[in-house]
Amino acid sequence: MTTLHALYQSKADAGDIRPDPAQTAVIPEFDRIGTGLRAAPVKRGLFRKAQPQAVKGLYLWGGVGRGKSMLMDLFVESLGDIPNRRVHFHAFMQEIHAQMHVARQKHTADALAPVVREVAESVRLLAFDEMQITDITDAMIVGRLFEALFEAGVTVVTTSNRVPDDLYKDGLNRQLFLPFIDLIKEKMQVWEMASPTDYRQDRLTGSQVYFSPNNAEARAQIQSIWADLSGGVGAPLELEVKGRVVELPAFRNGVARARFFDLCGKMLGPGDYLAIAEKVKVLILEDIPSLSRSNFNEAKRFVTLIDALYEARVRLICSAAAEPEFLYLEGEGVFEFERTASRLREMQDKDWGKA
Repeated sequence: MTTLHALYQSKADAGDIRPDPAQTAVIPEFDRIGTGLRAAPVKRGLFRKAQPQAVKGLYLWGGVGRGKSMLMDLFVESLGDIPNRRVHFHAFMQEIHAQMHVARQKHTADALAPVVREVAESVRLLAFDEMQITDITDAMIVGRLFEALFEAGVTVVTTSNRVPDDLYKDGLNRQLFLPFIDLIKEKMQVWEMASPTDYRQDRLTGSQVYFSPNNAEARAQIQSIWADLSGGVGAPLELEVKGRVVELPAFRNGVARARFFDLCGKMLGPGDYLAIAEKVKVLILEDIPSLSRSNFNEAKRFVTLIDALYEARVRLICSAAAEPEFLYLEGEGVFEFERTASRLREMQDKDWGKA
């Protein structure tokens, strides 16, 4: 067990990271939380046993590539044996919905209560990466969920590209969501990481894995990579997700191959993409088109797919109509796509992928 300050300094001394003023400025907030989590539980009443009390958490927001996720990961590493979980926000909410579904089938009066109890019994800290809320089903329960978690003594740290006031912006029935924003401000320290440096863009790319423009030469190189990695003719792979079947057209030796519209032109969601990311080591994704308001639904699914692949560190090889930064230039969702473009760029690094 150590502090984030000590761990960050040791990695800087070893040359593993480049010290950044915006990063070092927020480190005391993480160490404040670590100190609070290490404190002994307190009694809330004369005849009640000592229970952990939620430490005021941290909502760390800012532009892509500023090191938010890296700091959070180091913080989790510094906690030692303090029960914690680091998880992508999309994945966590999928789990919550699935567990609530099970509770409803058991005719539980409040389906959220047993779910929160299970989480609270397993962790003192939840560390969420990339909090963003675009789904109305998430928006309608997240306030009650977090309020119950805080009451149960769970501390929350999260990263986001958006200031809290912009969460679920322009969403359906957003007025019902606003109390959650107030809850964040009350229970979490809101901190903007305003570094001028995008470290993802600084990373060197290795062998080519992103091919643009999507022409005959790109298709030939993709075919060569597929032949080399798969070592033979692939067969369709069917994944069962909540009673439905998600199909990858070709799969062999841990390598899957699909076209953009196979995965983003169909009514697939986060759970489907998480299942794909868990199963494959390499995904070859062909024919990514230019994205705009004319194909917004497909673009939104693509963003979710890349999030799932990124979190699982799946190696991505793809052909696209344009370079990442120029795939989505106009229409709703341009702001969110900046993060996706940055991740597509980072995933080109030669060292990217599952161990």
